[in-house]
Amino acid sequence: MTQPRPTGNPWLALPPGEDITRLARDLSAAWQSFLATPNGAAPASVRKVVRESWLRAKERGISPETVDQTGFLVEEELKGYRSAHPMALIRPVVRKLLVEDAADSELLVAMTDEAGRLLWVEGDHLARDRAVGMSFVEGADWSEERVGTNAPGTALALDHSVQIFGTEHFNRSVHEWSCSAAPVHDPLSGRIIGAIDITGGPRVAAPEVLQLVKATVMAAETELRLHLLRSPHALTEAVPRLETLGAVRPVLHLGADHNRLSQRHAEILLLLAEHPEGLTSQRLAVLLDEEELDDVTVRAELSRLRKVIGAERLGSRPYRLLTELRTDVAEVRSALDRGDVRAALRAYPGPVLPESFAPGVVDLREELQVRIQAALLRAGDTELLARWTSSVHGREDIVALTAYLSSLDPAAPLFCQVKARVDRLNREYSR
Repeated sequence: MTQPRPTGNPWLALPPGEDITRLARDLSAAWQSFLATPNGAAPASVRKVVRESWLRAKERGISPETVDQTGFLVEEELKGYRSAHPMALIRPVVRKLLVEDAADSELLVAMTDEAGRLLWVEGDHLARDRAVGMSFVEGADWSEERVGTNAPGTALALDHSVQIFGTEHFNRSVHEWSCSAAPVHDPLSGRIIGAIDITGGPRVAAPEVLQLVKATVMAAETELRLHLLRSPHALTEAVPRLETLGAVRPVLHLGADHNRLSQRHAEILLLLAEHPEGLTSQRLAVLLDEEELDDVTVRAELSRLRKVIGAERLGSRPYRLLTELRTDVAEVRSALDRGDVRAALRAYPGPVLPESFAPGVVDLREELQVRIQAALLRAGDTELLARWTSSVHGREDIVALTAYLSSLDPAAPLFCQVKARVDRLNREYSR
């Protein structure tokens, strides 16, 4: 039987003294077992950070055999995008500290944007040629959402430096490679702006390589601070954020301004955020009220909304958002997508606009609540079930209560209390 790996720094792939040959053999067996077992958990011999990443990849339906790249940025499009990106400001530092010594070293040095897109891939020419076979090239998307477990993608997903050794990668085509990566932050806002990665053979998984990457990130962020002292412009524009969850009045955060919104304006902004392609006035009217609204009323509401958020943020024909808008709904959904049920519950103070009867909002509310319930049942975590079933929005959830009851010791006093609640709800629902 394969034994659990020794505890220690969970972000390091190769603790001192690790037998690389044995580890590679054990990980290969664990990877094959994981893929062959439907809905199965990864073996305990796999690091927790890797196990959880594998589960996220499997739940998203990511291929473990091929790297699927359909949205390359190429040539002029890539050139323009990366030259305007704040990661371009630190490229000279990264080249000085990492790239200049990477020639003939069988190592690659990559820089990504905040979403995992490879902006620059430099270093050993032979290694670059080999990396083409797995689409590890400039302009490709190497987020966890696209290719599964990998150091730059997982570092961005978890906002933490991390190493991935060989078969710890979810995709078979990356099993001959190891990588060490760390996220880079905007020193002013704290937002992730990208990641720095070293990719190569097994030696890249040694602890000192991750230390080198982290030191480079520190130097790069110092360079960004110096840039901010010289320039009055922020690296990244503060992204507006819409809060619609729970019983409090909806709020739109615009930089330092916090604007309380009418329910109708919150409904419109949320629906537009959910439909980035835009909505006609007729379609928006149906999503807001199937019977009562006409085009004139919708246009009047949008005219008033422009005065609240700024005319430059709202387009027409079709109505659409012209700038990025973060929503608390999307944040909960993102936590669920990556399998972090605990974070999803923390970000979920209650239903979406609970007093709204707009059909589009009602659908969102029900979808999010069903996804949270499903994630809780799948996780089977007694603590999380207890938290959910004691909350205002989960205390009538008989499915979750039944799952919570099954996780308790029948001899415990709490079992009787929960059973009484389940029995009461069963009686009420059977009337």
